Amino acid sequence: MKITHAETFVVGTEWRNLTIVRVHTDEGLTGLGEVRMVNHTDALVGYLAEAIPRHLVGHDPFRIEDLVKKMGRDDFSRAGEVMSSGIAAFETACWDIVGKALDQPVYNLLGGPVRDKVKAYANGWYRVERTPEEFHAAAKKVVEKGYRALKLDPFGPGHYEMEREEKLKAVALVEAVRDSIGPEPEILLEMHGRFSPATAIEMARMLEPFGLGWVEEPVPPVNLKALKKASDGIRSTVATGERIHQRLEYREVFELQAADVIQPDISHIGGLLETKKLAAWADAYYVTIAPHNVGGQINTAAALHLAACTTNFRIQEYFNDFADPWVRETAPGLPEVVDGYFELPKGPGLGVELNEEVIAAHPKQDVHFNLFAEGWEKRETTRAPGF
Repeated sequence: MKITHAETFVVGTEWRNLTIVRVHTDEGLTGLGEVRMVNHTDALVGYLAEAIPRHLVGHDPFRIEDLVKKMGRDDFSRAGEVMSSGIAAFETACWDIVGKALDQPVYNLLGGPVRDKVKAYANGWYRVERTPEEFHAAAKKVVEKGYRALKLDPFGPGHYEMEREEKLKAVALVEAVRDSIGPEPEILLEMHGRFSPATAIEMARMLEPFGLGWVEEPVPPVNLKALKKASDGIRSTVATGERIHQRLEYREVFELQAADVIQPDISHIGGLLETKKLAAWADAYYVTIAPHNVGGQINTAAALHLAACTTNFRIQEYFNDFADPWVRETAPGLPEVVDGYFELPKGPGLGVELNEEVIAAHPKQDVHFNLFAEGWEKRETTRAPGF
């Protein structure tokens, strides 16, 4: 079997663009991959256009390791977000093809399931005014839908530090959410790499009484010793990793023991097998994995296949029940979240196929996600709920 060509689609929403590849083979089988590339969609599309004839066409889709090696080595470039995401899109599409060729779900090709269902947490649910009353009402809808965990960023546009008024406002928002959902569901606190270690520690301690499942990305991602300083002072679980784009860049995270949970994005770190290798490496440090996922149904499908067969998996992020629910129709086939869990995907490969009518009806949008813009909490709550 050989790859003959590949198509690229961009699906646009009010706050994100989803780049999808469909890879074709000479035996008629096709495979899908997907990336949500924050603010750099055109760069990714340009890279894919170069890489398809250079690396993909003529390649045997069963030779996945070989494809990833060549794409990462032969261009003689240190892979960053764009390159690693392009590799991931093709890698995931190849797994989809192989699963279809063998009539098996992808998780059976990666070791087989170790669980029968996958715990999910809701994101994208708080696209409301940033007030305790609005957050209270929105959080109630999450638990009414059956979720047992949700994530939120209650902070304003502060950078390193915040005014006392903003700190107290964040506390009031989290307090309102806890009051709304009761004592059992997990609250996962998102900091978006916004703070200095001192501010991250202070805010985590102020919010501790409301029961935090984790504190995510407390400091910017480029100084891992600062992350270690923050995690040493934060008494809650610390999670990070969505902006690390190569598996080997996690070495220092593990050696410093700077985080308890890692959050690689399958679509940004080279694909399913790279993430599976990373999870095994994390397991040696007793670190769990909770993949970042702001994608549509294709990237969610990849994440569920990984979760099914990964022993140290923790919980899976999901946006599409609350942020642009129509995105579920771009690639139907996945199970719904029921009582806080996904069932494992059914069918061969990833278990989803494109709906080209829905894709054509939602072209690429000119959107800019900016957490640090003045007044972002008001503008972005109608466009960008977090990630």
